[in-house]
Amino acid sequence: MIKLTWALVAEHVDEWTGDDIVQGAAVLEARVGAAVDASGMKPETVQNWRTDFLTPVVESLRTEGTAALARGESWSKAAGPFLACASSAS
Repeated sequence: MIKLTWALVAEHVDEWTGDDIVQGAAVLEARVGAAVDASGMKPETVQNWRTDFLTPVVESLRTEGTAALARGESWSKAAGPFLACASSAS
């Protein structure tokens, strides 16, 4: 089992637990994307936020995070006001 947690500074905290890191990355992207979409920011700001913060973290989870979890290590990545962490859940 994998536990994935994330936070948007002063805005939103959430988590997901499951067996498939690909699914976890999709959940992370969808839930954070929904929170950002609902934030009231201008559409161009939302797009920049996704490009500058969300995408780098999700891509890191899919690559470095997957590799770290396979080695039994935890993973974390921050970009601006966004932080995500993944580890094995006992």
